[in-house]
Amino acid sequence: MSDTQLADWRNHALTLESEVNKVIVGQHIPVRLITTSIFARGHVLLEGDVGVGKTTLLRAFTRGIGGGYQRIEGTIDLMPNDLIYHTYLGEDGKPHVSPGPILMSGENLSVFFFNEINRARPQVHSLLLRVMAERTLTAFNREYHFPHMLVFADRNQVEKEETFDIPSAARDRFMMEIPIVVPNDDSIMESLVFDTRFHDADKLVSNVPENILQFDQLNSFASLLQNSISASPTLRSYVLNLWRATKTPTDFGVKVSGVDMNRLVLSGASPRGMAMVLRAARVNAWLNERTAVLPEDIHDVFHATVAHRLVFSPVYEMRRTEIARDMLTGIIHAIAAP
Repeated sequence: MSDTQLADWRNHALTLESEVNKVIVGQHIPVRLITTSIFARGHVLLEGDVGVGKTTLLRAFTRGIGGGYQRIEGTIDLMPNDLIYHTYLGEDGKPHVSPGPILMSGENLSVFFFNEINRARPQVHSLLLRVMAERTLTAFNREYHFPHMLVFADRNQVEKEETFDIPSAARDRFMMEIPIVVPNDDSIMESLVFDTRFHDADKLVSNVPENILQFDQLNSFASLLQNSISASPTLRSYVLNLWRATKTPTDFGVKVSGVDMNRLVLSGASPRGMAMVLRAARVNAWLNERTAVLPEDIHDVFHATVAHRLVFSPVYEMRRTEIARDMLTGIIHAIAAP
């Protein structure tokens, strides 16, 4: 791919970031990570409390990249078929079938948001994971394709009744888990509460220009991008050491306050996970006008791509977010960068 093509796409990507940041204030890091996931073509878990703007954020991105946006709420009585079709009685008194959220936009489905995924039963998770992996679905005696679809999901992290935790193997299907938190800035907090333009999500999203990117060209560009950004043998060795440290942090002298490190990690990052780290790091390098991955590109995506893949002893699971953050920070400090 020519330098001109890389630069043109980068300019559009940075324009998208800038426009989203105008309507979603105080979330520059999540916006960059979501931009990275879009160009790395990876599915994303979103972490955050209710009302922090996750839906508005995804709608803003979808408007900027084009294609269809669909959303579903996780509930205890949700069944796999509810993702595929709806049945209802028409005015003629006869039963009718209409497409469910996955089928509604057809091949143009660009972003699918599963809100509170852990409220849905494992059978629903199973269907979603299959669609994520294969980007196909068989229904009504035909096969549907979703070549451009990215799945975003968040979890209810407050209530434990009638929820079903996503197992580690399922979490591994997501490229990233990105925290969305209320900005710790008084001026931003005041704007979110008192500035009425942030109270109308529809109007806010409409301020993002349409089709800054072409959603149906992202797959081909993403493939070329991965082949255009290099990773040196030294950098590869560094990444392998980071990977080893996620499995046996004590071997590298990593410590977390108040944690018995010998009992902490049941499983480190998977091979898929470390491949995702490199995919995301290449995108990060490109967004920063580099043609080769540097350690700082790994650092910028390391937490988001690895933390949700770690499997801890049950006694530490309730503190997963805090411990994973501290452990991965310790790994980066412990492993000398080239």
